[in-house]
Amino acid sequence: MPQSTTPGQKLPLLVHYHGGGFSIGSAFDTFTYKVTAPLVKQANIVLVSIDYRLAPEHPLPIAHDDSWVGLQWVASHANGQGPEPWLNDNADPSRVFLAGESAGANIAHFVAVQAGATKLVGLKIRGMLIVHPYFGTREPSDNELDKYVCPTSSEFDNDPIVNPAADPKLNEMACERVIVLVAEEDGFRNRGEAYYETLAKSGWRGKVEFFETKGEGHCFHLVIDNHNTEVLKNKMVDFINKDI
Repeated sequence: MPQSTTPGQKLPLLVHYHGGGFSIGSAFDTFTYKVTAPLVKQANIVLVSIDYRLAPEHPLPIAHDDSWVGLQWVASHANGQGPEPWLNDNADPSRVFLAGESAGANIAHFVAVQAGATKLVGLKIRGMLIVHPYFGTREPSDNELDKYVCPTSSEFDNDPIVNPAADPKLNEMACERVIVLVAEEDGFRNRGEAYYETLAKSGWRGKVEFFETKGEGHCFHLVIDNHNTEVLKNKMVDFINKDI
């Protein structure tokens, strides 16, 4: 467990959403641990990883709805009277970060928008880490994924749940800073850059930055350990530790 340098002082809280194409993965699997454990140790934070129901048994937007309920549950601890004593005692609701990789990055963005649009009480979301994000497009491959995970949707390109550019509430997003992390050889790389550009001109009042890892593919840091993995982890830690 992370340790505060000052007795009784609460630590920043990171709320994490796992990836897996909305259809595989878990808050408790080894990939999630590989991402979150170094952040907890190096950034000295408290972490909650949100689990959600998976497609196709539970098609979208169930994953997004579950994840939003999860953030509301986290917010219920803001007054120190929530159902989980560990969070009441250790997490600072005024220093909250959201993070996710791939589909989880999509979900992190979604809940940040909901938090702003509904004026969620109790949490101050300082920053969000969007790692190798998946967002919908008009590409044929998306049409197939659309049918699998969200058969009731029209097209991913027009659905605000998976395409931020189609969301009229985008400029209400409750977050002060965002970092968009992409990988040069990731098939979704351009979607991350498009998200960065969309956010920068959306009217949202926060700050967004962009970071690209050269020579690596989608979520490489989940499966290999090399210099680029360490650079990416350090970039994430530095983002969390800035101004807190």
